[in-house]
Amino acid sequence: MSELSIREAMTDADYEQWREVRIAVLPYERCPSVAELRDLDKPGRLMLLAERDGKVVGNGMSDQSNETGRAAVIPRVRPDARRQGVGTALLLALAEHAVAQGYHRAGCTVDDPGSVLFAEKFGFAEESRQVEQVRRIGAEPWPAPPVGYEVVTVAERPELWPLAYHQVALPTFPDMDIPSLLNVSEHDWATEWMTDPEAMFVAVAGEEVIGVAGLLLDPDKPERAEVAYTGVRREWRGKSVASTLKRSSMAWAAEHGITEIYTWTQQGNANMRRLNEHLGFSYGITSIDVRAALPLKA
Repeated sequence: MSELSIREAMTDADYEQWREVRIAVLPYERCPSVAELRDLDKPGRLMLLAERDGKVVGNGMSDQSNETGRAAVIPRVRPDARRQGVGTALLLALAEHAVAQGYHRAGCTVDDPGSVLFAEKFGFAEESRQVEQVRRIGAEPWPAPPVGYEVVTVAERPELWPLAYHQVALPTFPDMDIPSLLNVSEHDWATEWMTDPEAMFVAVAGEEVIGVAGLLLDPDKPERAEVAYTGVRREWRGKSVASTLKRSSMAWAAEHGITEIYTWTQQGNANMRRLNEHLGFSYGITSIDVRAALPLKA
């Protein structure tokens, strides 16, 4: 077997190859564009490519997780290059980088039994689960104008998105069914949590943003979109705010050629799963969140 090499992704061409692996491994998930990946570049973030015989066979990322105090270490290997040591080489390099950045805990998500066994080999253990919910888009009517608040897009009122971070995101992140508090900066909110202001909806009561929902568009698969973060302030829950926002995004999707939307919901978030079920979503795959102490057991 020829020698395997691991190198850092540096150029736009490298990033495009990184994307090709990600799309091959996770064809059912949206992959950030090269420009979006560049926007995410920051000190401490490491993007890797694994090559054999001049062909890129895997990729990896080590970065600060959205969970406070944890690193994300994510190796991916093309299906035809697995069980050849590629994933092990990537994971150990990523974990070593995370330790050098001062992290004592790492995690990632795995979607199939083989990946679960691979993670367990290095000391990872299940901590939580997420379920995929999928909705076909047909003729979707716009919801009736709500009473007591209005729904607008971020394109119509761009000044509302920064306000939504403080008035909706930060107050509702603690309600998510995850082991530790999300660590999302204002920059992350502006760059990672919205792709197109026309596809993002906010609910506004007076001068206050009370809810957000929308879609993350996928240039690689324009017929498919991921449901963006959906959050409603506690005092406005039970008043159909989330339903109105989601129905608005579904109507927008129908008008823009999108035929399917999907979302990932924490398994313990029964209220959101129930709302999605009510809106016609069906269940897809289950993703397992695994965590391990650093340094890893080689």
